Amino acid sequence: MRVLISGGGTGGHINPALAIAQMLREKYKDAVIEYVGTKRGLETKLVPREGYKLHTVKVRGFSRSLSPANIDAAIKAVTSVWEAKKIIKDFRPDIVIGTGGYVCWPVLKAAAKMGIPTAVHEQNAVVGMTVKMLAKYVDKVMISFEESRELFDCPEKLVLTGNPIKPEMLRASASESRKKLGFDEETPMILSYGGSLGAMMINRNVLSVIENFSEKNDVYHVHATGRGEWQEIKSKLLERGYTDNGDYVTKGKVTVREYIYDMPVLLSAADIVISRAGAMTIAEIAALGKASVMIPSPNVTNNHQYKNAHVLEKAGGAVLIQEKDLTPDTLANALSELINDREKLQSLKNNVRQFAVTDSLDRVEKVVNELLGQKGG
Repeated sequence: MRVLISGGGTGGHINPALAIAQMLREKYKDAVIEYVGTKRGLETKLVPREGYKLHTVKVRGFSRSLSPANIDAAIKAVTSVWEAKKIIKDFRPDIVIGTGGYVCWPVLKAAAKMGIPTAVHEQNAVVGMTVKMLAKYVDKVMISFEESRELFDCPEKLVLTGNPIKPEMLRASASESRKKLGFDEETPMILSYGGSLGAMMINRNVLSVIENFSEKNDVYHVHATGRGEWQEIKSKLLERGYTDNGDYVTKGKVTVREYIYDMPVLLSAADIVISRAGAMTIAEIAALGKASVMIPSPNVTNNHQYKNAHVLEKAGGAVLIQEKDLTPDTLANALSELINDREKLQSLKNNVRQFAVTDSLDRVEKVVNELLGQKGG
């Protein structure tokens, strides 16, 4: 089985692609899997770390407002398809799978035009522009939310799979993860992050909480800044007495790093998660049954992160703080309440599990097998 996978830009598109790749690699020992991204996306770091060959094409997204950059985007929308065709001809995949991000456009469009079985996955309830454009070309559209069906004109192509989570995420043990990290079982652990690119408002407030709450209480706290502000924040923390360990800095029981590469370990070890409310984040938190303080990004299409978090909040599965209400005090108070009220902490963990889809990768595998069967392979 030869599989070409594409998805790029942010972890929200790349991580489900890597989860699918790992599942196929584990279940099909003859699987040869390669990846297509761009030279600017986070995939340049994540994909090689997982052992897959990374091809790149030159493509960029369209601005929603009138912009001269859209001229370049329009040109690359054509030329990138030619680049993708060359990669496909050289690799000769049996199937091509995309997980969103504008890099999927040339790869899946080219594959579909060449008669190769294709499938695209949408992580969010609100469908992205690239997936919506590709729907008429690909063979299958995998969706994560039932309500997404009404947003497509091709009901016969839709398959509800949920969001693919890496197999090791589902297998992760809190006790084993804590041993691996050198953390004891009794001390509460906070894990915080704002996404692969970072979130200034989350960084600003979490770093204040670290200084005035986490450093002064008996808690472990691991925070990821994201790529955007890492160097600036690292320099400031070193001035405050943190120890430089290369990819991360530490002081006492607090660790600050750029990106979380070992998410299954850290997430399974955590008691409380502070995060945005993206679809993949929610899928992982639900699957592992973690208490969370969600701070939805207000800068997303149709405010879908708030809608995601509000559903969890109503079900008693998360604490919701809107960014307009976010201060170091509101965040510290939420953490303090959860740490000191074990009953509420456990209630959040129990309630969020109802949103878990733990067989998503099995559903994706069925789609792959169906498409390969149609091909006659």
